[in-house]
Amino acid sequence: MRGGGGMGNMQKMMKQMQKMQKDMEKAQEELVEKTVEGTAGGGMVTVTVNGKKQVTDIVIKEEVVDPEDIEMLQDLVLAATNEALKKMEDIAQDTMGQFTKGMNLPGMF
Repeated sequence: MRGGGGMGNMQKMMKQMQKMQKDMEKAQEELVEKTVEGTAGGGMVTVTVNGKKQVTDIVIKEEVVDPEDIEMLQDLVLAATNEALKKMEDIAQDTMGQFTKGMNLPGMF
């Protein structure tokens, strides 16, 4: 470090880090409140997932329920669930990725 500017830069950097931490915490809180839907079979099955990546709702249209073809219904539920989870993961990556961009931190989003 040269001259007396080193401490001022360090304080400025610490303030920036504290602000970033508060912003990250706020973004995480907002992320938890989000919900997304995944659908399959042209909307015959809809699965809702929250920001904690928990399934909160499953809607199955009556016309897709066929006792002779339970496997198709299971596949549709699985596909809709995976789509919803992927959407939420993408949102989490976009939301939290803005804080780690360019930092190259191992284990971060």
